Amino acid sequence: METIEIIKDALPYLAYGLWITIYISTVAIFAASIIGIIACFLRMSKNPLLRYPAAAYVNLIRGTPILIQILFIYFGIPTVLSINLTPLQAGLIAISFNIGAYMTEILRGGIESISKGQMEAGRSLGLSYAQTMRLIVLPQAIRRMIPSFVNQLTHAIKDTSMLSVIGIAELTMVGQSIYATNFRSFEILSVVGLLYFLTIYGVSLLSVRLERRFVMS
Repeated sequence: METIEIIKDALPYLAYGLWITIYISTVAIFAASIIGIIACFLRMSKNPLLRYPAAAYVNLIRGTPILIQILFIYFGIPTVLSINLTPLQAGLIAISFNIGAYMTEILRGGIESISKGQMEAGRSLGLSYAQTMRLIVLPQAIRRMIPSFVNQLTHAIKDTSMLSVIGIAELTMVGQSIYATNFRSFEILSVVGLLYFLTIYGVSLLSVRLERRFVMS
């Protein structure tokens, strides 16, 4: 009974932490998608002045730990540019650019997996490059990219746990704060793990439904 009471008392605070986790993940994945689209087309450009910086961004992000990126954006950049970032702003920027680099490669791989004949066919019909990409290539590529997109969303959810190092009260930090006061780490961490699992499992179920819908359409 004591364990139930401990969990019951902690749930409102953990629910708040989960809400912050979901909020950050949702905003970050939206921003990362925009970053990924821009970087993808820069990466595919024939102009080296556009292609090389985009490639450098992708390689730099993928080659360094996200924890270092979070600390660099929150502590490093403000000291050089003389700006003040709140923990939430720094966390959103860090996760958005981290996921954005992976989105770039997912988009590039999806687009390049479509036969070049599709682009040639669209151009032969009088469509511009942008029209062919939007109407013919991207709809086919998106079907193939859904599992990878969802995978990045699950990564965004899990990566928010790193933001506790800069003081954001997401799910992991809330859990740490609770068991630091009641010394019941087993119970609290079990609930935290369960909440992460249920959230990510729900995202996975949504992915399956989206895949089926696109296959049927």
